[in-house]
Amino acid sequence: MATVELRFSALPEHVRTARLVAAAVARRAGVDEAVLDEVRLAVGEACTRAVGLHQHVGITAPVHVSLIEEEKQFSIEVGDKAPHAVPGAAGRGAGDDVEAEEDEMGLAVISGLVDDVEVSAGEDGGLIRMTWPTATVVLPPV
Repeated sequence: MATVELRFSALPEHVRTARLVAAAVARRAGVDEAVLDEVRLAVGEACTRAVGLHQHVGITAPVHVSLIEEEKQFSIEVGDKAPHAVPGAAGRGAGDDVEAEEDEMGLAVISGLVDDVEVSAGEDGGLIRMTWPTATVVLPPV
């Protein structure tokens, strides 16, 4: 299992770099060329979401991206350190409702781009794991 890890300051200008690296590693891992645009868009959306959460809360910790090549699949994990509120929790203001709506929209876009998505969130941050199948390498007969 090969893993590439990125950590970048929570600034929008770094999202493009994360998208480019993700697409390059996905291509090398054997993700179908027709799916690479979806990989780029999904990573961009997940990283933009993480950057926004960090900036909204004022967190200086970097956004973490892991690109994981496993047998027959390629996964990307985008992690943030922003505390995530429990849905329906008391003490939320009108601004929080707008932010939650934008967050849900971002997750909906990711879910539309990637068939296999896992989202986890808690007080210590959140993680989005996206997985794509890779092509099996067929060796010529000897």
